[in-house]
Amino acid sequence: MKALFFTPHEPQSGHLREIPLAPWNGNSLRVQMLAVGICGTDKELLKGTYGWAPPGESELILGHESLGRVLQAPPESGWKPGDYVVGIVRHPDPVPCSNCAIGEWDMCRNGQYQEHGIKELHGFCREYYDLDPDMAVKVDSSLGELGVLLEPASIVAKAWEHIEEIGARALFQPHVVVITGAGPIGLLAALMARQRNLDVHVLDRVIDGPKVDAVKALGIKYHSDLSQLSDLKNHIDIVVECTGADSLVLEMMEYGGPNSVICLAGVSSGGRSVKIDLGMLNRELVLENEAVFGSVNANLRHYQKAAQSLKNASPDWLRRLITRRIPLSRWQEAFEPSPNQIKTIIVGET
Repeated sequence: MKALFFTPHEPQSGHLREIPLAPWNGNSLRVQMLAVGICGTDKELLKGTYGWAPPGESELILGHESLGRVLQAPPESGWKPGDYVVGIVRHPDPVPCSNCAIGEWDMCRNGQYQEHGIKELHGFCREYYDLDPDMAVKVDSSLGELGVLLEPASIVAKAWEHIEEIGARALFQPHVVVITGAGPIGLLAALMARQRNLDVHVLDRVIDGPKVDAVKALGIKYHSDLSQLSDLKNHIDIVVECTGADSLVLEMMEYGGPNSVICLAGVSSGGRSVKIDLGMLNRELVLENEAVFGSVNANLRHYQKAAQSLKNASPDWLRRLITRRIPLSRWQEAFEPSPNQIKTIIVGET
């Protein structure tokens, strides 16, 4: 079978090669790759920014956003051939820490977790792979290819769960939500905000194209400049920051209203300095009871919530998010810059 390998910390080391397919062990799910989503993490991995090969190996198979079809399943596992499946990216550490021990591996305390396609577990960008049935999520067959959106949706489902739990520290009746960034995470965050019947505003730099169209198709407001949000300043209840742009992160902290919750879901690149009046920012956060927190990854509960959210969404709208489909044999094209893209996926050819 074909698999997309790279050597962690070695730039431009990605390559497709044939490897033998191990016999099915009878305890796992034997899965055929249907699609793998590409995100910024994958691009950073191929640039050599980070990544960890499995113990005793020098290479790692790429791919953490998966969608596959079950070919073989253990008896009485609840799975059957033909089921659509998504593999859970993060696995609990072997110790385990207190959080991993209760299934909260997304909140691992000792950093010994493993992640498919990122850290010590081979990824899903290969024609066939095996999954632990307990670390797999069934996707409604009606979604079809759209099931590849489940992993990024799980990140957003966790973010919303934590927003609501933090908000519940007192009476929390949010109305106005601002989402910065109209990439896949931002658009899925907007979808889930819309499903909560909130007044949603999305901010991004582009002025036209599929991102703008996707926002407007949800019936929510799109803004291409921060100044367009000036009337909402100090009246925003929730901010979901999905860009990781350092200056915008700070500005959105200043835009939040009393008792607001600001979720940082974008990862900053670092290496740059921004001049801020930290004292005034601290004063505002304290006196207005504002909460700022970071959120990443997801556990099984979040995948299940995300699956329900995707099932409840319009398939026509979800199709807007997948803007490029690249065959596995031409995987390099998935990493070539292309304007007006939202989500690129690599699709299987078998």
